[in-house]
Amino acid sequence: MKFGIIGAGMIANFHAKAILAMEGGELHSFYGRRQEAVDELVAENGGIGYTDLDAFLNDPELDIVTIATPSGAHLEPAIAAAAAGKHVICEKPLEVTPERIDMMINACDQAGVTLSGIFNRRFHPAMDAFKKAVEEGRFGRLTLCDAYVKWYRSQAYYDSGAWRGTWALDGGGALMNQSIHLIDQLIYLAGDVASVSASTTCLAHEGIEVEDTAVAILEFKNGARGVIQGSTACWSSTGHPAEVHLCGDQGSAFLADEKFRVWDFAEPSPDDDFVRAEMMQGSAAKGLGANDPKAINFEGHKRNFEDVVESITAGRPPRVDGVEARRAVALICAIYESARNDGAKVYL
Repeated sequence: MKFGIIGAGMIANFHAKAILAMEGGELHSFYGRRQEAVDELVAENGGIGYTDLDAFLNDPELDIVTIATPSGAHLEPAIAAAAAGKHVICEKPLEVTPERIDMMINACDQAGVTLSGIFNRRFHPAMDAFKKAVEEGRFGRLTLCDAYVKWYRSQAYYDSGAWRGTWALDGGGALMNQSIHLIDQLIYLAGDVASVSASTTCLAHEGIEVEDTAVAILEFKNGARGVIQGSTACWSSTGHPAEVHLCGDQGSAFLADEKFRVWDFAEPSPDDDFVRAEMMQGSAAKGLGANDPKAINFEGHKRNFEDVVESITAGRPPRVDGVEARRAVALICAIYESARNDGAKVYL
């Protein structure tokens, strides 16, 4: 299937690299507003460049559109792509509010095209092992389920684009932009959250509207409790790995980026030896993208894109369809609502 990319910045180039490496997909075209930026992407990656959105979308050879614009500018191109009969894959967050996501879902449903979010941290072997352990009930009764993202972004990062750090186009700060991947992993593994109380603040950056530090206390629908900590104000020379922790009365597992720091269960399984041999974190582990967003590899995006192609071919929903991608945004927006109301409990 032939892919086109909407957007002409760093993320668009990242999508291009993933498409060029994937099975079942071919990089076909780019759309961007600035001719110079589009020309640079075409020169580096190949394909056809457009600065006219209608011409880009009306190309009969184009099958799938990926959206790599700022977060609060996903809705309009997604609706336009759906109206043109193109399948849509959209960078996280799918949009910055559940209501805007619902509009995307409805547009794609009405057009009969696939909508998928990008949650690339779901697509690696350690996450598969983690999910399998949950589904097999190896944790017993879940008790504490947490996500920690103690990353760093410089002031120059926020100053590099007028949209960064704004509610309208970034949709939030350390939670919506950076921690959303771990929040998605947490609820993918532990299940939906029933209620949340939270506090957010901006401690280390200037000129932004949103938080660089946040803490939320969670009550899950299954009765477990948990914590989310998300920040872009935690400096480290190597970057702290982002971690998801699940604990129950029969087991504990702590995932640090794509490797486990803890894998420990009351009842052994044939999977355990392989996990401990191949999926455990080394002592010199560095955080993936913790200090530099350009340092993230595109392997997860590649697998995410491949899953969408496979789902279209098989006539099944993708693993991260619109409804699934909405869950993390709904939780983050509930956290923001609680923080605006001095930590008052918000029910989802």
